[in-house]
Amino acid sequence: MERIGLAPGTEVGGYTVVAPLGAGGMGAVYRAVDGGGTAVALKLLHPHVGADPAARDRLRREVLALQRLRHPGVAAVLDAEADSTEAFLVTELVGGQDLEARVRRDGPLDAPDLALLAEGLLDALRAVHDAGVVHRDLKPSNVMVTRDGPVLIDFGIAQSADDTRLTSTGLVVGTPGYLAPELADGGEPSVASDLWGWAAVVAFAATGRPPFGRGSAVAVLDRTRAGAAELPGVGPRTAAALRAALHPD
Repeated sequence: MERIGLAPGTEVGGYTVVAPLGAGGMGAVYRAVDGGGTAVALKLLHPHVGADPAARDRLRREVLALQRLRHPGVAAVLDAEADSTEAFLVTELVGGQDLEARVRRDGPLDAPDLALLAEGLLDALRAVHDAGVVHRDLKPSNVMVTRDGPVLIDFGIAQSADDTRLTSTGLVVGTPGYLAPELADGGEPSVASDLWGWAAVVAFAATGRPPFGRGSAVAVLDRTRAGAAELPGVGPRTAAALRAALHPD
């Protein structure tokens, strides 16, 4: 049975829930503490993940891939449980505010902060790709803004770059507006699609709005396929670079 909205004090796999942090298509994330009192981020996956052998296999692969990563711009994976109907993933708890919340509060980043975000996020992605992993879910809410630079926090749909079989399970999804056009049409995730997502995140940070507007998922994906990025207020050189990076080809 699915446990929804876990109350503070609830125990999951030896971790004690402190407070909710967010929720998404694959499960809910909580601030929790381990047996020694160390704060962590605990992602409790939806029951179908633990009940589905293909999904459990996918989670094991994901954890093995992420445990190869050692980079200050990537939240470390600390623990996981795949062989249970109550499957979960435990990662380092990163302080700060996610990029979406930061921009909503303070508006678009200024030029120096935008450059630091773009460079730091690109460096983290290089480490991800060097480990043979494709993130595929780059979006503002998956980037923490810290005093030491941006940190990728949620690899809920990360997979090995050469792992194509798992896409057939239907578990690999994305976020319209931050999903590369080839993925929206059923293509395989790649380094190129991650770099497209990087450009979409940078565009959001520069403008304070989704790069392909709002509305229905169908409308957003149509604009994505057409490369019709909206970049109000962005200087001509930066806008030209972002439009080129977000081109569907």
